[in-house]
Amino acid sequence: MENFKQYRRTQIAQMRPVNETDIINAGKDTRYSTVDYPVSISEADRQNGSPKIGDMIARNPENHRDQWLVAEKYFKDNFEEM
Repeated sequence: MENFKQYRRTQIAQMRPVNETDIINAGKDTRYSTVDYPVSISEADRQNGSPKIGDMIARNPENHRDQWLVAEKYFKDNFEEM
């Protein structure tokens, strides 16, 4: 088993809230298309009911096609708006 270490983020995250369209488009797929690009959702987040209002969609600032879901609790515990 790998040894996990703690790392601090050094970059600014680009995120937006999940909306009703995201929820409808997500269906049961672990990857779904928004109006712009596909969004990845982990199986663990799916099992916890995501996507849902309060969750966020993050994107790679250098590649806007790389998007993923951030669960509401994780977001609230680890991010603050600038």
